Amino acid sequence: MKSASAEVHRVEDLAQDAPITGAEIVVRCLQAEGVKHVFGYPGGAVLYIYDEIFKQDSFQHILVRHEQAAVHAADAYSRSSLLVGVALVTSGPGVTNAVTGIATAYMDSIPLVILTGQVPTHAIGQDAFQECDTVGITRPCVKHNFLVKDVRELAPTICKAFYIARSGRPGPVLVDIPKDVSIARCAFEYPRNLSLRSYNPVVKGHMGQIKKAVQLLLAAERPMIYTGGGVILANASDLLNRLVDRLNAPCTNTLMGLGGMRASNRKFVGMPGMHGTYEANIVAEDFALRLGLRETQPVMLNGDQGFSRKGPDPHAASYYYSVPHLKVSGTVARDGQSDAVTGEAWLDHEWSSEYLDADAVGWDWIGINRADGGALMAFRVRDLKGNQLWAGGSVRSGDGATQILRPEEIEFRAGRQWISPRTGTAYPVQWWVRLGGREIALRPLMEDQENDARLSTGAIYWEGAVSAYEHGATVGSGYLELTGYGERLRLR
Repeated sequence: MKSASAEVHRVEDLAQDAPITGAEIVVRCLQAEGVKHVFGYPGGAVLYIYDEIFKQDSFQHILVRHEQAAVHAADAYSRSSLLVGVALVTSGPGVTNAVTGIATAYMDSIPLVILTGQVPTHAIGQDAFQECDTVGITRPCVKHNFLVKDVRELAPTICKAFYIARSGRPGPVLVDIPKDVSIARCAFEYPRNLSLRSYNPVVKGHMGQIKKAVQLLLAAERPMIYTGGGVILANASDLLNRLVDRLNAPCTNTLMGLGGMRASNRKFVGMPGMHGTYEANIVAEDFALRLGLRETQPVMLNGDQGFSRKGPDPHAASYYYSVPHLKVSGTVARDGQSDAVTGEAWLDHEWSSEYLDADAVGWDWIGINRADGGALMAFRVRDLKGNQLWAGGSVRSGDGATQILRPEEIEFRAGRQWISPRTGTAYPVQWWVRLGGREIALRPLMEDQENDARLSTGAIYWEGAVSAYEHGATVGSGYLELTGYGERLRLR
């Protein structure tokens, strides 16, 4: 590398108007932008650029094993350094391999400059070897892209790319460089003062619009502040926390916005979505329940990897998973008195396009968080005579191992009944349930836990909290659901 460095010094000593190749211009542009690291993978269309990179020592080229890795690495470099990341890939498959990384940077507003090789200008559109429509393919997932057909436009274009990538809302900018442009020659002159007539990003908020937004927040009955990665990129976390405290409104962050709001703040409700925090908020005239639920264990897939049969006919089935041992924190308010509560909960998520078996009238169902960290789920579907038509269950041990139970391994035996004073329905609220070689007893925390859901599911049923016992000792707690006792269950 020493001899190569000496050569580049000789080149730099030449007059600024001495013609140099497009490949040399690319290197000079990166040096002018203060680039210290370039992530790339060589290919035929960019070999001349790689030759010039080899001759210099002002920035380091980091060789990856796949073009997608080059863009992801440049993305990560930009996130951690707050500088513009640079990636270099070849034409055709090199570009298409890079698209995933480009789209990631675009979605997360990460400033990148992606330099791509292209077939010679005369071969563009001629189905040449390793040719693809780079500009067309990447247009939906870049902030801007360029195709350079004249070497004299190469330096101004790269300068524009860096300016667009880092200014306004940041994002990836792609510069497509045909092979003949990289070997053509012209004098190098890097723009000192760049002005783009068609690109003037707004970098300061409009005071009138800000006042309108504040008025809407203040007038909202239940305002909710929803923030994303822009808070992190703008280093505005402190301002966000002050705004939340001033408005006294709940706040949630997207995945990219995590860290923008203090997680210890009671007004932070966690992250939304499938990886976020579950919420339970019920507000009535004299009662309010506000709970946040956070996962502490992986989901438990029931049945055959989540496909759970509900009858002898395999079509009577559902997709079904459980989330045991949810950590709960929140408040319960009654008659103006609010109390903090903590504990554990259980979540079932089930969906199906098939109704129950034609002979089914209802089911008995349990989900129990065991005190040792394990969990168990079991159900039986009853026929017209009250006998077991089908059954299923999952038992997770404290170490996370899960056993799926067959129908013949499950037996529900009813004990004491409770008769509803509203509907006259008799519900067996005490149970013994055999799960393989073990048996647990279930007792309700209170007898009256009947639910009237005729306006939603169309059913009246019993579902409530129970304690689980084994050999007379408490081993856990959870829920018991009993349907089809007043009348046959009809889902709608």
